[in-house]
Order: sequence, then C-alpha cells, then structure tokens
Amino acid sequence: MRLFLLLVSLVLAVPSRAVADEALWQLMRGGGQVILMRHAVTTPGVGDPTGFQLDDCSTQRNLTDVGREDARRVGATFKARSIPVGRVLSSPWCRCLETARLAFGTAEPWAPLSNLFDNRAAETEQLRALRDLAGRQPTAGNVVLITHGSVVLPLTGIQPAPAELVVLTPEGASRFRVAGRLTP
Repeated sequence: MRLFLLLVSLVLAVPSRAVADEALWQLMRGGGQVILMRHAVTTPGVGDPTGFQLDDCSTQRNLTDVGREDARRVGATFKARSIPVGRVLSSPWCRCLETARLAFGTAEPWAPLSNLFDNRAAETEQLRALRDLAGRQPTAGNVVLITHGSVVLPLTGIQPAPAELVVLTPEGASRFRVAGRLTP
C-alpha cells in the first residue's frame, strides 16, 4: 500500500512541476528577472588545479563536451521560448565564461560572481554586490548571471546542479525573492 501511495504521489507531482516550470518560463518571458545560472558540467569531482590562473584556461577545470552541449541547449531554449536577455554577466573563471558565450553569445566578466569555494574572505563584499544587483529590476529584458554553486548557495540557500537556473524577482533595496528554479 505504501508503494502504491508513493507512486500516486509521484504521478500527481509531475503535472504540478510542469505547470510551475511553465509559469516560471512565462515570468522570464516578461523580463525584469535576475537569472542565476551555475556553469555547465565540468569533470566531476575535480577542483581547480593548484596554481591555476584566471587568465589561462589551460590551468583551470573546464567544461566537458556534455557541459558545452548543455550550455548550447540552455541558449536554444531561451531563444525558442522568446526569453529576452538584456545583459549577461559572468564569473571570470573560464568554465563560466564559456557557458555564457555558448548559451547567450556574450559574457561580461564581473568579479562579484567569482568562485567562493576557497575564497571566503571575499564572500561578504561579493554577496553585498550581488544582493544590490539582484534587488534592482533590469531596465531591459532579464539579467543573466553565470557563476558557481559556491556563490548561488549563500545568496539563495539553493545548491544548483550544473547549468541549473535560479530565477530571482527583484524587490528593491537589495531585496529579492526566489521565484523558482529550472533544471537543465
């Protein structure tokens, strides 16, 4: 009986998830949102090598072929769903820049999106800058921020999967609400 109830609840949850996802796409179609996106898939379980340099992608952990395809798929979905993108800001790490360029054709490096994994000293200032941006409604389209899970988690309380989107609705004065999340 428990197994039956579990199966029924899963079946009933699927349509509500699809409806919630569609409502979130509709919200983004209207513009005015700040969309956080974790970079696409990299080699699992491998951090940046010791001594990596931001200006040398060959010294960093980079996207896999699957990650590149995921980034392209996100961009194609935005285009197919007519999601307006006004500005694309990215962490200066190569995996984020590549994700942004493959998905949206452009990337403007922005230091507050930098990886916090081994850099907690910068966390307070970075999160202040991110809250400020996330609290302001974009003037055109949506703002897309490509970053790392180590940045999204302290900002929103959500640990995103690679290429997952976390949509924020600005509420002014460095405040925002999490409107939802979309998995790739």
